[in-house]
Amino acid sequence: MSDTGDGHRQEGRDGIRGTARGRAPVPLSVLDLVTVGAGSTAHASLRTSVDIARLAESRGYHRHWVAEHHSMPGVASSSPAVILAHLAAHTSRIRLGSGGVMLPNHAPLAVAEQFGTLEALAPGRIDLGLGRAPGTDGRTAAALRGPGRLDEAADEFPRRLAELTRFLDDDFPDGHPYARVHAVPGPVQGPAGRPPLWLLGSSGFSARLAGELGLPFAYAHHFSAAGTLPALDLYRQSFRPSAVLDAPYAVIGVAALAADTEAEARAQVLTGALSMLRLRSGRPGLIPTPEEAAAYPFSPMEREFVDGWLANIVHGTPDEVRTGLDELAKRTGADELMLTANAHSGTARLHSYGLIADAYGLPVEAPAAA
Repeated sequence: MSDTGDGHRQEGRDGIRGTARGRAPVPLSVLDLVTVGAGSTAHASLRTSVDIARLAESRGYHRHWVAEHHSMPGVASSSPAVILAHLAAHTSRIRLGSGGVMLPNHAPLAVAEQFGTLEALAPGRIDLGLGRAPGTDGRTAAALRGPGRLDEAADEFPRRLAELTRFLDDDFPDGHPYARVHAVPGPVQGPAGRPPLWLLGSSGFSARLAGELGLPFAYAHHFSAAGTLPALDLYRQSFRPSAVLDAPYAVIGVAALAADTEAEARAQVLTGALSMLRLRSGRPGLIPTPEEAAAYPFSPMEREFVDGWLANIVHGTPDEVRTGLDELAKRTGADELMLTANAHSGTARLHSYGLIADAYGLPVEAPAAA
């Protein structure tokens, strides 16, 4: 992505690489979990997502992704394609995508059709990030996938990925059972662009596969920080140049929240930490309020979990967050940082992205028409 003389942005030809803006060490992007706080609603959270996307677009963030989760009351992002269509209607420049669609939950043809539709709605702005985890617990995954699907072999994901790619390119060979099956909208209708594929992961499996296929890779540092460096090393070592990329391109998801004071930032991120504790304990719910989180009687074991979780969140004043993000970019060599703000308040999440943009001196552009 490059800046033009009139202050607007032009996407790179591959639709993948971004350009750092302001004083940021690498391009900055947004990972939006559409969190729902206690006392709020999914409707309000989705309106906040529009506000975040419009702010991100006007302040020079490179892309805005949403992630597929299921059966989690505090996360209203079970249908990424639906949310992305809504965001596309309220923006005009920023890249939009899935971070990601959990491919084992869906028929590849259905995903190709959904993202072909998104590409038709917002040409040249759509990313298709794919994961192989269920994005939920085992029982919910069984309900999503149907009987007998939970024990698929490890090589099933690459097969489904290859099938999805064929549908997107409309190039099944003659004699293939799907040779006369077409994803619509798609190339069968005439020359058309298609969203670039990304592989997402929190382990070495997707890192290696992304490298071998020459695809961009996004690592979930925000919930699996210990594996970040090994996964990025594996991706880079496995990388083979492709028609998509001539060199590795790695994004890491980073939990980051800036506030006007260090105390306010701490109060907000503690709500997300308590929510994660409850999720990991089999008690998912809405994101608790700062008051509830502050009063919660953590056991020693729970406190150890929360302290470890908070240690991987870059939070504090804008200057403190900027320093933490700079250090993380340098330590990991990531090509892009995708920031996720998990807090009770939608206002706090929106304010955080604005403060981080200010801390890096990101330019202010006119927002897209609603």
